[in-house]
Amino acid sequence: MDSSITLVPMDLEAKVEVFKALADPYRLEILEILSPKIRCNCHLQDQLNIAPNLLSYHLKVLREAGLIEGSKRGRWIDYSLTSDAAEMIAAALPERLRP
Repeated sequence: MDSSITLVPMDLEAKVEVFKALADPYRLEILEILSPKIRCNCHLQDQLNIAPNLLSYHLKVLREAGLIEGSKRGRWIDYSLTSDAAEMIAAALPERLRP
């Protein structure tokens, strides 16, 4: 990670929410899929091959943790990483473990 990145100030509860959001294989895979580009929820559904309600739940957890955001396009929602997702993850780490 670039040392010039400014870490997002976070309280302990926010740090816990980030780690909870990261503590699931599907959610980690969603972040991986969204890492290079914006993806529609329909594409996420196809790639993950999970029930729509389960996908919605995982997307909600990631949104509430502030790691992804969605923008509505007709009946679809396009998801992307938030601009500060990497900084939030780094800021959730204990200071000695930060890059």
